[in-house]
Amino acid sequence: MPLTKSLLSLFLSFEIILLASGFSFAQIDKNATPATKNLYSGLKRSAAKGVILGQQDALAYGLNADKSRWIGDEGRSDVKTVSGEHPALIGYDLGHIELDSVNNLDGVPFERIREDIRKNYERGGVNTISWHPNNPLDFSKTAWDKEEFTIRKILSDQTNKKNFEKTLDKLATFFLNLKDSKGDVIPVIFRPYHEHTGSWFWWGADHCTPEEYKQFWKFTIDYLQKTKKVHSLLTAYSTDNFKNKEHYLERYPGDNFVDILGFDTYHRNPPASDSAFIANAKRMTGTIRDLGKTNGKPFAITETGLEQLTEPTWWTHILQPILENSGLSYVLVWRNGRPDHYYAPFEGNDTAEDFKKLQQSGNILLEKKVASENLYGKPARK
Repeated sequence: MPLTKSLLSLFLSFEIILLASGFSFAQIDKNATPATKNLYSGLKRSAAKGVILGQQDALAYGLNADKSRWIGDEGRSDVKTVSGEHPALIGYDLGHIELDSVNNLDGVPFERIREDIRKNYERGGVNTISWHPNNPLDFSKTAWDKEEFTIRKILSDQTNKKNFEKTLDKLATFFLNLKDSKGDVIPVIFRPYHEHTGSWFWWGADHCTPEEYKQFWKFTIDYLQKTKKVHSLLTAYSTDNFKNKEHYLERYPGDNFVDILGFDTYHRNPPASDSAFIANAKRMTGTIRDLGKTNGKPFAITETGLEQLTEPTWWTHILQPILENSGLSYVLVWRNGRPDHYYAPFEGNDTAEDFKKLQQSGNILLEKKVASENLYGKPARK
């Protein structure tokens, strides 16, 4: 009996040491690469220092001071032009990979995406992948063409299911070919079938039951991990706005299929909506923070922003109160795609000085601070 108590005490001490060091048993892929496991722990550890700031397509294109577009400039991002540093999190989308297209749905070459991911990774940054696939039953229809019950028709028909597996094969090939200069596979955050609490995509709430959505999610992750041996993914579950904890979890596939808890929320109709937007974002952050603590998972605002940044102090008066003491691992603002569709500061933009104030506040982490966190367990390249 004394021996049993001693062993139990030893085990508990060992577990406490592991948890204190950032190690977690909550990661879903037990065969994940060492760098992927380190990233998972690192995202939770870095949240104590601040919130990693990211932007979609940040390295691929942006806006000049006159709002004309720049495309493909080497080493450039709008955030870096304003702040001196790239965003520490870079988002890209794999929409149109299912079509064997050279470019993704936003016109960015997939080869450029691979290179940007490699360079960002080797600087110590984090990469996240969303996916807006065309409708698998009819590739002539976009992700927004909502043919009824697409998921049901895939899961219930072997021919449709086999055809969809061919699309997942293309995803797997992309992920497995994401390699650094040494030939090691690069970890990424994969965020499929997002904003599913809304109904604007074919996988949305009005187009499948909660159980069908869960089954489809599990099928996707199992196929990538077990059949295609992709072990470099952290999988993010990302709703749109949600009413409460029950609404958030309605289509949650389970802790064994999700690494990161997140939600998307956009600021619309300012300034009348300012207070309501802050309060709602804080409420939803509180929900996923509680779930994250219970389940041992990092949590994030996976998309947000104010289109055209019409409020000059948006960064310090709207975003900063949401991020302060939030425990969020990261926040991602959307892309600077057109003169009428942008979400990050650029040279000459009215919010540029306010963004610098947010940067100086210490509430956000850009590339230099994130590189110093050594998220992957190795020194970042200079």
